[in-house]
Amino acid sequence: MGEQAGAVPADEGSPAQEIYRQFRGLITSGQLGSGERLPTVRQTANDFGVAPGTAAKAYKFLERDQLVVTRTAAGTRVSETAAVLPASVVRRIRDLTVEAEAVGSDLADVIGVLRVIWNKEVDVL
Repeated sequence: MGEQAGAVPADEGSPAQEIYRQFRGLITSGQLGSGERLPTVRQTANDFGVAPGTAAKAYKFLERDQLVVTRTAAGTRVSETAAVLPASVVRRIRDLTVEAEAVGSDLADVIGVLRVIWNKEVDVL
């Protein structure tokens, strides 16, 4: 059974998953634009202090979600079809993070509440 795009793989806390999340965030927020080149797998592994195989696994997750395309000579680049969140959503997320940080909220708690609200598991009103 394949995973759906954007679904978190079973090894959610793995270093590969963390690298995947960071690049996915950069792409969906528009900070890495269409056609921009990602660092090499070796450079990413060095930057994150992980084995090259771990970085390669993260890049495979990005390819699976069609966020990047890897070509031998051209390297790994952000896909032309990578979805970027609307600027209004990114702006509200930035406002949320500033406010949450100001009141000392834990990042994991904020993300957890966002997931619950997104999945409509709890009536928050």
